Amino acid sequence: MHIEPGIVDGAKMVLSYATATAAIGYGAKIALDTIKADGVAALAVRSIITTAMVFAYFQVLPHHPVGVSEVHLIMGSTLLLLFGAAPAAIGLLAGLMLQGLLFAPFDLPQYGINVTTLLVPLFAMSALAQRIIPAKTAYKDVSYTQALKLSTMYQGGIVAWVMFWAFYGQGFGAENVAQVLSFGAAYMLVVIVEPLVDLGALAIAKNAHHLKDSGLFEKRLFASA
Repeated sequence: MHIEPGIVDGAKMVLSYATATAAIGYGAKIALDTIKADGVAALAVRSIITTAMVFAYFQVLPHHPVGVSEVHLIMGSTLLLLFGAAPAAIGLLAGLMLQGLLFAPFDLPQYGINVTTLLVPLFAMSALAQRIIPAKTAYKDVSYTQALKLSTMYQGGIVAWVMFWAFYGQGFGAENVAQVLSFGAAYMLVVIVEPLVDLGALAIAKNAHHLKDSGLFEKRLFASA
């Protein structure tokens, strides 16, 4: 989902600074809520884990340029279900920054664009989780259908934002439209994979119930709301 350099440039970049600032601001709010509920240490440990996972997703797992961006296995719903929205958001922010600083400095000018593209769908997916997962259901017990809905929300949100940035930056010419559509079609294939990863991770979590009070995972992973 890294927007290719030059897709948005010049004065148009100002919008990305505003959207990223708003997304980071909301992330800070839910981080404070997590601190109040679970403590600073729990947030810090979870955020370190999610940062390492996101960095691996971006840099280690296969990723291929397609059209106006790149196709990555980000596993946003996995991060949300295991660690919660705030650690997932921090991990996405920090993992993206680390990758840019260490391996892809050409992506740093687009940091605001990519932050918006990752975080806004995450927050939308978190809101959807509250609606479709009953309060009596621990995250470790979510169904394939629920996991699929979350993944579709997240990956669909990423595709929608990439499309927005591409059309905002380059207009609706035939070549740009074709590039955007090729990216969208390729990226939505991730929806096939992510729910299976979610269920695999949650199956492992079921056998790690002794860690429920360790602070390593989102409390809702093991208990109802």
